[in-house]
Amino acid sequence: MEIKVNAFAKINLMLDILRTMENGFHELFMLMQSVSLCDTVTVETNKSKSICVLCGNPDIPTGKGNIAYKAAEEFFNYTKLLNPGVCVSIEKHIPHAAGLAGGSADAAGTIVALKELFCPQLCDRDLVSICARVGSDVPFCALGGTMLAQYTGTVLSYLPDIPLGKIIIVKPESFVSTGEAYKAFDSAERIRHLDRAGILDAVMKGDSSGVYSRVDNVFEQFIDVPERIAIKSAMRKHKATCCCMSGSGPSVFGIFEDEKNAENCFEELKKDFRQVFLCNAVRSGTEVL
Repeated sequence: MEIKVNAFAKINLMLDILRTMENGFHELFMLMQSVSLCDTVTVETNKSKSICVLCGNPDIPTGKGNIAYKAAEEFFNYTKLLNPGVCVSIEKHIPHAAGLAGGSADAAGTIVALKELFCPQLCDRDLVSICARVGSDVPFCALGGTMLAQYTGTVLSYLPDIPLGKIIIVKPESFVSTGEAYKAFDSAERIRHLDRAGILDAVMKGDSSGVYSRVDNVFEQFIDVPERIAIKSAMRKHKATCCCMSGSGPSVFGIFEDEKNAENCFEELKKDFRQVFLCNAVRSGTEVL
């Protein structure tokens, strides 16, 4: 038997870091949105009594080095089901190390596929518990849509859908280490925290312009992505309602109310950047095919 799952990328409409906790983790406030850019995860049963992870992208580790392997392990540990043998195959489209939760999406897709294969009665609470054992973004990637993620990202609240129009995502060649990004926060002398109450109020009132005016990412205050200025300039030239870095970077997204403006911007950015994606907002983090 096999199950295929589309595992969607995410963008952060707001990302604020509230504090560094005693355990070294960071308390976060994130307004998260799933987008139509996705990987496809296929989980197939066999008789090997082991876990196999395959991916055709040479930049992505396979076997135990892939987060999907840990996801499968945690599924069987949590459910206490005997693993008859599974092979996880990942078709990558979400850029690697981009601030778009590509690895977390693959882990979430793996867990959702295993749920469908072995334990379809599993409730969302259990699903989130398994995902939280794997990584901070994995619970959101399993459920997705529009959500508020708090604490380390594992405390989730559903929010009303935001009519976002077209979304362009650009992944520049720059690399940002997530660990180094959080170290930069810890050593920063001044942090301008974001209008968290304002953006939540705008979401709950269905005030799109109020949301757009508050889209922001605290990492932009101390993480340098050289291409960010050029990307944002092109987006603003084509009348993006807002543009912002996602996660700890380096990807930058822009939101466009006018589809033609988005298409024109997309064509311009493709001339200068290798990885440019034209997306829509989606209402879930995974889709069983």
